[in-house]
Amino acid sequence: MATTNDLKNGMVLNLDNQLWSVVEFQHVKPGKGPAFVRTKLKSINTGKTIDKTFNAGTKVETANVDRRTMQYLYNDGTDYVFMEPDTYDQIMVTPEVLGDGSKYLLENQDAVVARHDGEVLFVELPPSVVLEITYTEPGLQGDRSTGGTKPATVETGAEISVPLFVEQGTKIKVDTRDGSYLGRVS
Repeated sequence: MATTNDLKNGMVLNLDNQLWSVVEFQHVKPGKGPAFVRTKLKSINTGKTIDKTFNAGTKVETANVDRRTMQYLYNDGTDYVFMEPDTYDQIMVTPEVLGDGSKYLLENQDAVVARHDGEVLFVELPPSVVLEITYTEPGLQGDRSTGGTKPATVETGAEISVPLFVEQGTKIKVDTRDGSYLGRVS
């Protein structure tokens, strides 16, 4: 148990036997009346986001979530296999749990795997990854001041938009949250 004063981003709460992750929170102390905490919660199971307001100091039940840095090994055709570096224990993560993160996952890459009662809740990738472009059309010569983009396929098979000057074989930094181009890596 914790109080609403202890809330932090990423904390997992157990409300009505459902697990909710705190996306953001704000303590509000109005001029009149008691203080309260405004939160945005994301369902771990469905991904649905809700806004919920608690009175300040209200007790909320926290879920015991085990977060460990694990190494991605390979995809066995259906599931993704992660290994704990210390014990060499392997766990399987379904594509539904991994979601869009699979587009930016390279073998031997580290990720944080969160589990509750042995069940994998979610996988947190690093904020950005370095990937090599395996295919893109050549950029057009001419007016580059418009900041145009073109599609490019990276080594994981994901397709992202890159500036016209980026060529095949270039290593780029990609944001794992939204798949956006962040820059070239030398």
